[in-house]
Amino acid sequence: MLKDISESPLYKIANPKSIVVFGASSDPTSMGTIQLSVLMDLGFKGKIYPVHLRDRIIMGLKAYKDVMEIPEVPDLALIVVPTKVVAEILRSCGEKGIRSAIVVSAGFKEMGEEGRCMEQELVDIAKRYGIRFLGPNCIGVANPHERLNTTFFKYRAKPGFIGMASQSGSFVTQMFEYLNLFGMGFSTAFSVGNEANIDIVDCLEYLSLCPNTRVITLYIEGIKRGKEFVEVAKEVSLKKPVVAYYVGGTKTGKKAGMGHTGAVAGPDVLYDGAFKQAGVIRANSIMELFQIAWGFGTLPIPQGNRVVVQTHSGGPGAAAADAVGRVGLEMPDLSPHLVTRLKEYLPSTANVKNPVDLTFSKNLMAYYNELPKLLLEAEETDILYFYALLPQERLRNLLRSMGVEEEERLMEMAREAMDGQAKFLRGLMDGLQKPIVCFNYRDLCDPYVSCLIENHVPVFMDPVMGARVIRAMADYKAWKENRMRALENQKGGEKDEK
Repeated sequence: MLKDISESPLYKIANPKSIVVFGASSDPTSMGTIQLSVLMDLGFKGKIYPVHLRDRIIMGLKAYKDVMEIPEVPDLALIVVPTKVVAEILRSCGEKGIRSAIVVSAGFKEMGEEGRCMEQELVDIAKRYGIRFLGPNCIGVANPHERLNTTFFKYRAKPGFIGMASQSGSFVTQMFEYLNLFGMGFSTAFSVGNEANIDIVDCLEYLSLCPNTRVITLYIEGIKRGKEFVEVAKEVSLKKPVVAYYVGGTKTGKKAGMGHTGAVAGPDVLYDGAFKQAGVIRANSIMELFQIAWGFGTLPIPQGNRVVVQTHSGGPGAAAADAVGRVGLEMPDLSPHLVTRLKEYLPSTANVKNPVDLTFSKNLMAYYNELPKLLLEAEETDILYFYALLPQERLRNLLRSMGVEEEERLMEMAREAMDGQAKFLRGLMDGLQKPIVCFNYRDLCDPYVSCLIENHVPVFMDPVMGARVIRAMADYKAWKENRMRALENQKGGEKDEK
């Protein structure tokens, strides 16, 4: 394992001060030109040097006929040229002294034997010159914290906390706007392509040391260095949660992966065993991958698996309880002391059991402030599963009863009230270091949901998804405790031998 992030072969790729771009031209429709445009769009602060045989000005930048004409040695080469000239370009980079590259061009081992031979030539050139590169057949890196985006999709999310290594470029670029919907974004995301040189293991090491990364996500079609992956992931998982979406466990998935990146997949049982051994949480879809990451990045890790459900509607409460039970979490009985306290707030029609169902109450403060505090403080609660529905008309009627009539002022005060309540839940979690997991059947445009998301309180649009996130976090907590205990016992045994 690396001790310093600057030692990683990915450091200059993710944090370059200067980039040479091969493949951009005066043609605005070419892939290289699009990637240069996207690189400039995010506001990359370093120097950019386009190289082209004929064009002298590209996107307003001075272009060079040959890499040797560039007045400095760029930190990174971005190569988006026809397959048959990639080796020549990479060799010229080596001669210039460039030691980091992204090979976007495809048509290598994923295409068969001829492509495999061409890819091996890239490997040999890189070894000769000491070059480390991503790809081929990849779209590179997005590091919004450094205003870096070498892909061909504009980055439209905030700099975030999710690190990613993906064997699919689409699962980097297609997630930009998706993550933004949930108030999330990437810390750094790598598209690794065919992994001819740098692979997912290298990315794991880098992201484990990345200060902006709270949780690491992986999209995997096959792992080449299986033993190294498990050993590195074991160490990384002690520092940060790692979540993986693996698609090579079926015949159809294996065949698709081979044609996509040339990945060699293995059976599900093999990968399940490796993931469990290494503390890697397995997701069942790309959406679940990022929903689990959302939980890890925003919620305190639960100290146990006891869930208390709070609702004001029977159906959603029952659905949440069912989802909790199906993933093997516990719904504890409420203590007599807690039941007595709850009766102070609940109407006679309310269910003073778990789920705690308020039914209808005029007292909005009870449901959204007092009850969550009471339930989360209870000894029997490790996680509060909260039905986060705030009917807008009820809130507006409450404000009207307080003398607020003007429509614009009503909307403003309603927004302030919802924002204050979201801040209350966030503060409650931070103070008690227990998670409040919200679910809802509305959509992300709902004003209350928006306020929760803006205050880093995740809201899942389905209680099943929320329950799976809770389970993933509880499993991670259990694995980490067991792993640390095993390491302590190992140290103790070594001392006894001495």
